[in-house]
Amino acid sequence: MQILAVEDDPVARRVLRQALTKLGHEVVEAEDGEGGLDAMARDNFRVIVSDWIMPNMDGLEFCRRVRERPAEDYVYFILLTGRLASTENEREAADAGVDDFLSKPLDVNELWMRLRVAERILKFATQVRTLEAFLPICSYCKKVREDSNYWTQIESYINTRTGTDFSHSVCPDCYQRVVLPELEKLKADAAKQQAG
Repeated sequence: MQILAVEDDPVARRVLRQALTKLGHEVVEAEDGEGGLDAMARDNFRVIVSDWIMPNMDGLEFCRRVRERPAEDYVYFILLTGRLASTENEREAADAGVDDFLSKPLDVNELWMRLRVAERILKFATQVRTLEAFLPICSYCKKVREDSNYWTQIESYINTRTGTDFSHSVCPDCYQRVVLPELEKLKADAAKQQAG
């Protein structure tokens, strides 16, 4: 798995990189939250291990910014900290979107366990996203079945979830296949009525 390691201290970053590499992961490094966001703009990471206290942008602000991004896949965020865990610290981190904590000095077995949990959660998140991507639609009237088993027009369904408005038109295929024959039929019916 490719993991983004964000740590301002070069020695701690090297220790983190070596531990992640030893566990069989590919590591991309950043020195602070800003560097982490730059790395995120270049690549899609599913797991981030970030230090809490860093210059420019600390780990909590970095996590908040990661959560604000319109991401297709969930990112599992592990906060690495030398701070003593307190209820206030944990709540502040949870509110920022942190998924898990690791204490310094880094324990490779603890890291391994957190990454196993991350892999399971990311697997389930991917499965849920796949299931949510299925849209039951009537092949005749094109209504969509909602969660409450109510059938609604596709435009209404999408508008409710995304705010998208629709304008209607006729595609060239339907114009040839449906509209022109209907117009010809109307003309023929009108001609019959005038003749009769």
